[in-house]
Amino acid sequence: MPTTDMRFNICIIDDIKSTVEMIATKIPWDTYGIKVAGTAKNGEEGLALIQETRPDIILTDIRMPRMDGLEMTRRIIDLLPQCKIIILSAYTDFEYAKQAIRLGAFDFVKKPFSMQEITKVVLEAKEALESEYNQQERIQAMEKKVQESLPLLRQEYFGRLLQHELRPEEARDYWQEMHVDLEPEGLAVLIMEIDHFMDKYASQPIHEIELVRFALHNIIEETLHGETRGIVVRDGPSYYACIINCEREEEARRIAEACCANIASCTKFTISIGVGTVVEDIYRLPHSYKSALSALAYHFYTGGNDVFSLADAPREREAYPRYTQEKEQELLISLRAGNRDKSLLALERLFDDVTQLHPLPDPQYVRSMYYELALVMLRAFYELVPLAVLQPYDLQIRDRSSQALDGIKPFQQLLRDLCQAGCAWIEKERASDSTQLVHRAVEYIKSNLHLDLTVEHCARQMNISGGHFASLFKKVTGTTLNQFVTAERIERAKRLLIENYQVQEIALSLGYEHRRYFSEVFKKHTGQTPSEFKDAYIGQK
Repeated sequence: MPTTDMRFNICIIDDIKSTVEMIATKIPWDTYGIKVAGTAKNGEEGLALIQETRPDIILTDIRMPRMDGLEMTRRIIDLLPQCKIIILSAYTDFEYAKQAIRLGAFDFVKKPFSMQEITKVVLEAKEALESEYNQQERIQAMEKKVQESLPLLRQEYFGRLLQHELRPEEARDYWQEMHVDLEPEGLAVLIMEIDHFMDKYASQPIHEIELVRFALHNIIEETLHGETRGIVVRDGPSYYACIINCEREEEARRIAEACCANIASCTKFTISIGVGTVVEDIYRLPHSYKSALSALAYHFYTGGNDVFSLADAPREREAYPRYTQEKEQELLISLRAGNRDKSLLALERLFDDVTQLHPLPDPQYVRSMYYELALVMLRAFYELVPLAVLQPYDLQIRDRSSQALDGIKPFQQLLRDLCQAGCAWIEKERASDSTQLVHRAVEYIKSNLHLDLTVEHCARQMNISGGHFASLFKKVTGTTLNQFVTAERIERAKRLLIENYQVQEIALSLGYEHRRYFSEVFKKHTGQTPSEFKDAYIGQK
């Protein structure tokens, strides 16, 4: 075979020495990319030379001693089927030449011949070789691509076999075409999910993700091969589909549990596995696949690292829960009121409606029910709480592809967090409103110390009830309204005394009708009479 620069070797065999030397030396073969690998004078020497040098092109006489060109052609075709044999034939040997062509010789040249004729036919042989080698390279490149794409072809094939109901003969044709090393009867599908894989690895480089998938794939394959005959294919970014030979579902479950245990002990990952029903023929595999998916959905209740089959599911859809309108209204009223404790209690009662059922209901139904509940809670809060507070929860709830909500516990915790965040904002806002109201009341009091500032009087000014006002006032200021009013009046009286106002005048300006009563109140709070306070202050000055 020629090298990449397409140079070819030629051997020349003829019992006439001058003919051999003329062909070998008088034609500039190097300029044509051809090298004379050797010459021989009879058929036996020629065959030995060909076996040694394995040339691409052979020029040989049809009649030679010991072994003629016809017999040698037969042997060369067996030895080097791609070699181009050119027969040198006299006119009388034309029938022999035609036999050689039928045996596989490339062409023949009649004697006597010119150097131009020899050159022309040899270059035609070279061109034919180049064409064949190029075609061969294209075929090899195509075969390489097919080999490289074989995993994808297998992936596509098994995806079709598992997810689409095929005619029995069509399924068997696929099975044979892919050379599946499984018995076509007694089969079950295992669907395996890497728990929380994309949430943990979404930000990692793709090659690291692929290494993890490859390692887990190998562990699963080794586990299966230790238990039964089986194959493993990718079924999504974090899923594997396994087809195994088994006779009973209990056997399939045991194999699945072994896969779970080996993954957990050999890696930092866990997997959840849905066990499909055992089917009698390959065309029934979609039934096993669908039942495995339905079973896998039950990892919603455990969070992962477990095996599930349809035996874990309720047999009657009537067993599926539905919380009452009264419980939903109780939750919504508590949310709108911003009452965190009551809201959480109402939420837990709704959770109990699901988790206390035995057997547990269809997880897809429960997940949908939780999504509906989450949206109801969001709508209630959006009436009172800003978008910025609720948006992180809204995004998680509406992103149904997130594995963060792929379990009942994280989903319940998200609803609790939403409840607490919304109620906390409402309570904070309500507290802020209350503070502002009390501050307005304080300003009113300071501007109207001469009035009869009772609780009912101040509450009317703020447009709320007396009891609610008294409670808010004490919560914000830390003192009762009467204590606050008295303290403000005493401080005002001190300033007026220093400014040399008369005691009677001060008492009337602060709402005290009698000078004597004012003096008693002043002394009770300061330890001095108004006059003593004034004298002491001025005396210090």
